[in-house]
Amino acid sequence: MTNSKTVKEVMTPNPVSVTLNDNIYEVAVKMKDHDTGFIPVVQSEEDQILIGVITDRDLVLRGYADKHSGSAAVEKVMTSDVRSVSEEISVDEAARLMAVGQIRRLPVVSGKKLIGIVSIGDLAVHHSFADEAGEALSGISQQQHLH
Repeated sequence: MTNSKTVKEVMTPNPVSVTLNDNIYEVAVKMKDHDTGFIPVVQSEEDQILIGVITDRDLVLRGYADKHSGSAAVEKVMTSDVRSVSEEISVDEAARLMAVGQIRRLPVVSGKKLIGIVSIGDLAVHHSFADEAGEALSGISQQQHLH
């Protein structure tokens, strides 16, 4: 049985973000200060239009492993082809998208404006996803622990 709860009901609202004016050192500091490995990139702090994301893995592989200094631009490491979801989709649909795409976190938008982040943990805590999607999400988590 599926639940009609929306992503907006389970997401983490008002996530920390960065803009293209930030550098990768500032991204790393925000990740540390906010205990996260995932930071959305927005057009500006005022409009919060989502334009990309940066993960801790991006910082390591595209940043430091490619010998970019901490003053390198956010654009050097961000992923601009970002999958996001509307605040109104069901948690079951979000779980399916995450399972199919092997994605652990999704930015949540209202129009193009970033309003939150939904993670596997958010879905698991609320026990709101369909059994099939839940099993697939569990597989993503298990794969991460094997590496």
